[in-house]
Amino acid sequence: MLQSMRSAAKYVWIVLIIAFVGGFLLVDSSGLLGRAPVTTNTVVATVNGEDILYLTWESAVANLDQQESQRLGRGLTLDERRELEDRAFDELVNEILLRQEYERRGISVTDDEIRDAARVSPPPGVEENPEFQTEGQFDLSKYQRFLTSPIARQQGLLLGLESFYRSEIPKQKLYDQIASDVWVSDARLWQLFKDRNDSASVSFVAFRPEAAASATSSVTDADISAFYNKNKALFERPGRAVVSLVAVERAITAADSAATLTRIEALRAEIVAGADFAEVAMRASEDSGSGAMGGELGRGTRGRFVPEFETAAYALSEGQLSQPVLSPFGWHLIKVDRKRADTLDLRHILLRVQQSDSSAAATDRIADRLAAVAAGSSEPAAFDDAATELGLPISSLVVNEYEPLSFAGRYVPGISAWSFSGVSVGESSDLQDAPEAYYVARLDSLRDGGVAPLADVKDDIRRRLEREAQIKALEPTARSFATAARAGDFAAAAAAAGQSVENAGPFTRSALVPGLGQFTEAVGAAFGLQTVGDVSAPVITRDGVYVLRLDAFTPADSADFELMKPVFKLQIVQSLKSERVQQYVAGLRDAAKIEDDRKKIQASLRRQADMLL
Repeated sequence: MLQSMRSAAKYVWIVLIIAFVGGFLLVDSSGLLGRAPVTTNTVVATVNGEDILYLTWESAVANLDQQESQRLGRGLTLDERRELEDRAFDELVNEILLRQEYERRGISVTDDEIRDAARVSPPPGVEENPEFQTEGQFDLSKYQRFLTSPIARQQGLLLGLESFYRSEIPKQKLYDQIASDVWVSDARLWQLFKDRNDSASVSFVAFRPEAAASATSSVTDADISAFYNKNKALFERPGRAVVSLVAVERAITAADSAATLTRIEALRAEIVAGADFAEVAMRASEDSGSGAMGGELGRGTRGRFVPEFETAAYALSEGQLSQPVLSPFGWHLIKVDRKRADTLDLRHILLRVQQSDSSAAATDRIADRLAAVAAGSSEPAAFDDAATELGLPISSLVVNEYEPLSFAGRYVPGISAWSFSGVSVGESSDLQDAPEAYYVARLDSLRDGGVAPLADVKDDIRRRLEREAQIKALEPTARSFATAARAGDFAAAAAAAGQSVENAGPFTRSALVPGLGQFTEAVGAAFGLQTVGDVSAPVITRDGVYVLRLDAFTPADSADFELMKPVFKLQIVQSLKSERVQQYVAGLRDAAKIEDDRKKIQASLRRQADMLL
């Protein structure tokens, strides 16, 4: 019994994610404690005057890093770490804003409320713990016995639960206040049901500016300036950097592929001799996702896999084990567990083709020399010298903030996050290790994000306004066509206007419709037509001017609506409540005064590190 309690205790700790030790270890091992201006008490941001300390932020990042590393089964790249840093920061900001809102509204939580919630409302995920289940169902009495056990008290789990509910209960009270008046009438519910279930088919003619004769532009500089000043939010741009990049390729040879083939043939012989396929897959497969499940790829029809793999799989009989199969991912062994027509249940074992030890050693020597000469250098010439010495071509690449860098169709880890981490122009990155190559980059230029200057977007605005004018100029032609189409045959009127008729449907109001788009004026106009055969007035969209004819209309089934109404209403109300809360929290953030100094601090940390070298 005590062993089960200990197992349950470990599970609850994982669910609550009360793990601040990682943050302390990270800061301590990084040499930041008391050694330089940036310390654990350095303020990285303020939210309406309330500080977020460096240690608080790093602790939150460390918690997320631990969770994500466990989920992925590997360490995170710099780009992934950057995403976690932003997520942790956003969560801390929202926590402060919510706490300030609790104080403003007088929202609090009592000890009795915490005790009651702990007894009857387990934290998310606890109900899936087998230790708290009876015959596969969550057993509240088992959970309540656990809460009163010595194990829960000795390991401090009750304090963890108290912290969880002390945070969650005020949040739920606030959300109830914000969204308590959310209500939807039956008439509105029916309209929402119709939006999802009415369907239409149309014929249409699209008058697009590409088909129109080019006209002299009448867009003036004053027009452009007026549009820019009115729509500055449209011109928010992320940071932009230009980097020089060199790569030391991990070149794969025929001998490397042959060596991997020998290894997978040995695995096949092991399975043929009686070894369990699933056990071999869990031990040897380099597809971490399916390997952990005994090689399972699930059930499905054709089109799931690359051609080489799929051709081999469909050639197998049920229960048959394939010969080694080569695909762009490596060498596979495939086993069909079940085969019904085009539906297969599959397992596979993957061995990726990698460099042999001797080839890898030669590549590593080049990478080590590149690192020694250029990596981490603040001298721009060191990068060029290393590339010249090693005969490595230099590529100039644009890096956009928050977007991973790609080169030659491959993801280059870390360089994007590094470029916007406070490094100076001319500085070189550390050596980045990827499956296909080693990389080092040099920062050649850097532009901060924000609203782009008018000079940078002037040509884009001009083209946009010219296109809008061209589309507007097509309206009289479209109106004449609509008049002719109503008086006679739609196709004949289109031919007379030199246009082709396109067809779409059946589709619903929310569908992505080929030729018409999604949530566009043209899609809406299709459902505004009353009778089959009706022809619309010209519909102006950002792509052109459309004239539509309703060919078929199938209304939503009112009997289905009445049958589904209770569940549908619950879903809609929950969705509207969630939307209301999200909008409210977003409003708090928009109105807040937030000063974010993370980039300055990261730049300071880099300078401190340079001084210690």
